[in-house]
Amino acid sequence: MQEYEILLNKYSRLGKKVNDLTRIGTLLEALGSPQNELKFIHIAGTNGKGSCAQMLSDALACAGYKTGLFTSPYILKYNDRIRINNEEISDDKLNILARWIEQNAPTSLPFSQFEITQAMAFEHFRREECDIVVLEAGLGGRLDSTNVIDAPLVSIITSISLDHTAILGDTIEQIAEQKAGIIKQGSPVVLAMGIDKDCTEIFSYHANKCGSKLATPDENALKVKSCTAFGSEFEYKGENYSVKMGGFHQIKNALTVIEAAKILTNEGFLLTRKDIDRGLNAQVLGHIQLMNDKPLIILDGGHNPEGIEALTKTLEKIPCKKRAVIGMLSDKDVDKASACISRAADSFICVGGFYPRAMDADELAKKLTLHGANAVASELDACKAVRQEILALSDDEALVICGSLFLASIFADGIIINKALKERDEQNE
Repeated sequence: MQEYEILLNKYSRLGKKVNDLTRIGTLLEALGSPQNELKFIHIAGTNGKGSCAQMLSDALACAGYKTGLFTSPYILKYNDRIRINNEEISDDKLNILARWIEQNAPTSLPFSQFEITQAMAFEHFRREECDIVVLEAGLGGRLDSTNVIDAPLVSIITSISLDHTAILGDTIEQIAEQKAGIIKQGSPVVLAMGIDKDCTEIFSYHANKCGSKLATPDENALKVKSCTAFGSEFEYKGENYSVKMGGFHQIKNALTVIEAAKILTNEGFLLTRKDIDRGLNAQVLGHIQLMNDKPLIILDGGHNPEGIEALTKTLEKIPCKKRAVIGMLSDKDVDKASACISRAADSFICVGGFYPRAMDADELAKKLTLHGANAVASELDACKAVRQEILALSDDEALVICGSLFLASIFADGIIINKALKERDEQNE
């Protein structure tokens, strides 16, 4: 076990409940407040944070800026949460940072693993002298530990829907109030297209209160030329763009990035059209990720109703028989997600056990069946269930692996899928 893993295991996943940012502030102050030496883009929202963060990070790196990127949760391994110009932090550097935290952090406070990780990220970006850091909020906004930073160059709010209701509130207005907490005095804000009117009014109120200019993409200036699971092409304000990741939601994310890029240019970070195009063609692992062409295999980590809806709309445009291997976490809104995804595939194999909070496969199958889906629980683990479906897959069918980012992370590197495809080819020879 690495030193940083030993350190993290001393703390709980969430830490004790917080009512302000005093705890993370105390930690960072003891460590020399590394965040005060950095410039940030701060991103909050229910869905779309990771895509916007990756697009902006790629664009800035293409423009020649040393760009830090902090995301959550990790996809393949812990290190990929902390990256500079897409290069993840090494175990050696994490271990050095862990020893530094052990020597300097207060021992009396119940920090969360997220807070410890965030502190290591800030110090890593400081030591590496990053020009700018793209910072993805973990949960909510107002009380999220990332909100300890001073006013960022730009704040971005990507979308608002019901998720983490036990912590953030059980209405979208309550959740919007939490997300609005990242809006800071004099710092411009970009609000994604299509956010509910009541939520938009909440953000406008807080932006006005903080003297912050609020920008929203102009929906009337958008002309969609094509929108598929394989990417999209669109015209915006008279210019043509393309997005590598599939689904209309990625067009919305792209518009958010385009508007944010204009603000960053005004702040002195010059982004050319080439840089923006590079960013829009980013690929985030587990975000309607095409794993194979023939047979078609799609991997997606959408896990709340809005994310599931985005996947469903994309799958409905694929004119072939679709199989799905699905698993969800028990603390998500499985009822609404099941009602939506049930129409997206011809059959569902439900899996559990892939994560401590994973819903039991039988229970998930019952929920899907209740909404008219052809769903059965698998007695196999997720890896074996996917292998079994790939071996049975014909060239004119599609397989979708979906329902949870933790499930998607198992397959995002392609190793298990490619091994099963090779076995399938040998079987069919």
